[in-house]
Amino acid sequence: MKIGIVGLGLIGGSLGLDLRRQGHWVAGVARRPQLCEAAVAHQVADQASCNLSSLADVDVVFVCTPIAAIEPTVVELVAHLRSSTIITDVGSVKGSVVVAATRHWPRFVGGHPMAGKTQSGLMAAQPQLFVQRAYVLTPLEITPLDAVDTVAALAEQVGAVVYRCAPTVHDQAVAWISHLPVMVSSSLIRACCQEPDPTVLTLAQRFASSGFRDTSRVGGGVPELGLMMARFNRQELLRSLQGYRQQLDAVMDWIETENWPALEQHLHQTQRARPAFVEEKPQSDPS
Repeated sequence: MKIGIVGLGLIGGSLGLDLRRQGHWVAGVARRPQLCEAAVAHQVADQASCNLSSLADVDVVFVCTPIAAIEPTVVELVAHLRSSTIITDVGSVKGSVVVAATRHWPRFVGGHPMAGKTQSGLMAAQPQLFVQRAYVLTPLEITPLDAVDTVAALAEQVGAVVYRCAPTVHDQAVAWISHLPVMVSSSLIRACCQEPDPTVLTLAQRFASSGFRDTSRVGGGVPELGLMMARFNRQELLRSLQGYRQQLDAVMDWIETENWPALEQHLHQTQRARPAFVEEKPQSDPS
């Protein structure tokens, strides 16, 4: 199969590595000629260009741009593709994106691979990034089934576990487990930096170990990604932030009133609940 990838960063580059290893021919598109040359040199793509017209003969196009650029990219692609070509994306927000893109290209399939790293860019790309990671497809009722099945098959070929759900349901779910953690983690870092005593701040920085490292990891990621999450999934992110604030208020109240039994029960509940989020391997979507 001939596959196009627009945006040769971490996700686009990792997809290119894995899809080529599966025997697909990959054409990449990037803004800078130097990045195109690097993509070919690092075996991310068979060919790479700065022009979307280079994708005229591909069967599937993965749009791996920032969220704000997905719809404009689809608009530009329309002039170059065959009517049978499938376009899919990898953005972490689906509701508004899928509806907008589908208006321009009926064979658009919303997609979101739940994989990533703190590092970004082509040089951060790696093979097998998607193995045993959830890959969510968010078709509309009017999305052609053969297009959805094709993208699902490609996701499975790179080792991902495919799920299908409505775009709005996707956005509600990722607000809790992806977008909220970015805001919480970044706020933790900012709160620590507000320590007024420079000696205490320096010691905190020196003492920070695995607990702080794990909790603050996503807050130290690419700022643009966090901003796009907030802009494009605003309502659901606000809803999750309000729920989180309620929990913080409860914890503060228990500590202020020395209600240690309530705090202990809270900690036991969270200890029991965590494995369902982080330890169970993704299972195939029965639908």
